[in-house]
Amino acid sequence: MKVYFDNAATTQVDKEVIDVMTEILTEHYGNPSSIHAHGRKTRTIIENSRKTVAKLLNCTPAEIFFTSSGSEADNMAIYGCVNDLGVKHIISSAIEHHAVGHTLEHLEKQGKIKLSYVKLLDKGIIDLEHLEELLQNQNGPTLVSLMHANNELGNLLPIKSVGEICKKYNAYFHCDTVQTIGHYKIDLQNINVHFITCSAHKFHGPKGVGFIYINHKVKIKPLIFGGAQERNMRGGTENVYGIAGLTKALEISCSGMEEHAAYIQGLKDYFIEQLKENIPGVAFNGNSEGQSLYTVLNVSFPESENSEMLLFSLDIQGISASGGSACSSGSAQVSHVLMGIHANLNRPSVRFSFSKYNTKEEIDYTINVLKEILKIKSKETV
Repeated sequence: MKVYFDNAATTQVDKEVIDVMTEILTEHYGNPSSIHAHGRKTRTIIENSRKTVAKLLNCTPAEIFFTSSGSEADNMAIYGCVNDLGVKHIISSAIEHHAVGHTLEHLEKQGKIKLSYVKLLDKGIIDLEHLEELLQNQNGPTLVSLMHANNELGNLLPIKSVGEICKKYNAYFHCDTVQTIGHYKIDLQNINVHFITCSAHKFHGPKGVGFIYINHKVKIKPLIFGGAQERNMRGGTENVYGIAGLTKALEISCSGMEEHAAYIQGLKDYFIEQLKENIPGVAFNGNSEGQSLYTVLNVSFPESENSEMLLFSLDIQGISASGGSACSSGSAQVSHVLMGIHANLNRPSVRFSFSKYNTKEEIDYTINVLKEILKIKSKETV
C-alpha cells in the first residue's frame, strides 16, 4: 500500500484545479501586460481570481497581491515593515517557519532590527502575557510576526487575540497563514492583522504560487522590481495558470471546509487512539489534543534499535511522512521547532499530516507497519 501522510509539506492537486490550469496553458497563453485580445483575456483571468480570493477572505481585491510562494510573501511583509514603515523592533517566536525565522535572523545580523522572542508555554504554546510585556516596552514602530498554525506541531495561535493585543499597543501584525488558509474560515474584517500569507500547494493547488494580503492602511514598496505587475507591487510576468489554479483550489476548499475538517479531524483522532492503544510509550509533540491544526500530528516514539531509521523504514513500506519541515529535508540539523519546545531529542519524532484523500485503512496499515518496525508484539501473541 502507498500512503501519503505528508500533506503539511504539499498536497495532491485537485482534478478540477488541473483542468482549469490545463485550459489556460493550452488556450489562454497571452501575456497579461499586452493590450491585445490575447493579453486582455489573461488579464481578466487574473483580476477575476483576485476578486474571488478577496471575497473568500472578506477583504478588497486591492489588498491581494499574487506571489510565487508563501516564503516570498513572508519576506515581502517583513522587509516592507523594516524598509518602508520604520520598524526597528520585531517580536517573533523560536518556532516560526524558516521563511520568517531566517529572514529575521539575517536582518538582526545586519543591525537593522532588534529581535525579541516571545516565551513559549508548555507544549510550545505562545505566551500572550509575555507578548504584551514585550509590547509595553517597545520603543518606536514594532512588528509582531507569529504564525497561525505551526507547520511541524500544528499548534494554533489565537489570531484574533494577538491582533487585539497588537492593536492595543499600535504594533503591526504579520501572520503566516500558509497552513491554515483553505482549512479555516478567515474573515479579515474581523481580525486586526496587517499582513497574511498563502501558498496554494497547502490546500490542493499548484506549487509555485501564493499571495500576500496587505491591509489597505499599510503602504509598502515592492520586494521585486522590474515591471508594473500587481499594481506596481511585484515585477515579473504573472503566473496566470498558477493564479487560476490557486483560486479554484481555494474555492473548492472553502465550499467543503466544514465537511473536510470534520472528516480529517476524525482521521487524526483515530490515529491518536490507535497509537496510544498499540505503541507503548508513545507521546505527542505540541498541543496535539488541544488547540491544534486538524491536519497535523507530531508523534514522539519510544527509543528503539530502529529509531534512527524510522522514517527510512516507513518509506520502504510505502508510507510518506516527515521528521519536520519539508524546507529542512536533507539537512542533518535537528528540527529547530523540537529544540524550541525542549522536546526529548533522543526519541524519534515523525510528523504525520492528513488530507481529505486519506483513509482509516491507511492509518491501520501505518499502525501495523510501525509495530513491525518498532518490534512491538501484537496483543494476540503476548
